[in-house]
Amino acid sequence: MFCNQISNTKRDLWRQCRLKYRYRYVDYLKETDPGNMDALQFGSYIHQIFEEGAECTTLEELQQIAKNLRETYKFGKAYEPKIITCLKNFLRLNASFPETGQVELSYKQDLGCVEQVGFVDRIIKGKEGGLLVIDYKTGKREKSKFELFDDSQGMSYVYAAHKTYDIPVEKITFAHYYPLTDNMVTVKYTPAALIKHNKRIVEDVWNIRKAKKVDLSASENKYCNWCGFKSLCPVFNPVQLVEERLQNATKKPKRTNK
Repeated sequence: MFCNQISNTKRDLWRQCRLKYRYRYVDYLKETDPGNMDALQFGSYIHQIFEEGAECTTLEELQQIAKNLRETYKFGKAYEPKIITCLKNFLRLNASFPETGQVELSYKQDLGCVEQVGFVDRIIKGKEGGLLVIDYKTGKREKSKFELFDDSQGMSYVYAAHKTYDIPVEKITFAHYYPLTDNMVTVKYTPAALIKHNKRIVEDVWNIRKAKKVDLSASENKYCNWCGFKSLCPVFNPVQLVEERLQNATKKPKRTNK
């Protein structure tokens, strides 16, 4: 299969479930099952507030941004009380780092046989020439420091910052910031760890290119309950029903003269 660009999301999905990868990136199907749509919408909403409010110094400023964006994102009322918590904690984060830094850094890194692409939420320059690379997280579960040492996304972001700013890897800190709890978990990666990480990306890309569509099967995992393709999965539905639904999902609309 063709693959000339790879993102962290795309690669993680390949490793998580080949069938979901096929539905999203080969068949280009739309996710129809509710899954964790509310959580995803809430996360995207908070991310955009933080992007637009990176220079805000008052709660009123952030609340106005939140109000302007609210209609764009669809999530349940249960998430409403969490908004003010995130905004107040984000103000404390801004106060800790007077310099805004780079917000939503778009990157493309040539890894030889493939181009790695992505966005970094925020990069802040330190007083001693170092960098703090921040990834905002709105989920309930917080990763431990130990888990972050093997975080694929974190290593990709640090490598992108290293290449973009020409700063040694040892001077770059990666952080998960959790606005619901105002907690920040930080790690530093070694150059050797990033080299190993990039090699794994290249290996995954070659496996994607060698794979055949018919070989992309479902893998039951801890994310299944929130999958947007659950109604098209043979793990949870009879094969015949899945085939019928797939035919309908991939059926092209008839052309009309209108």
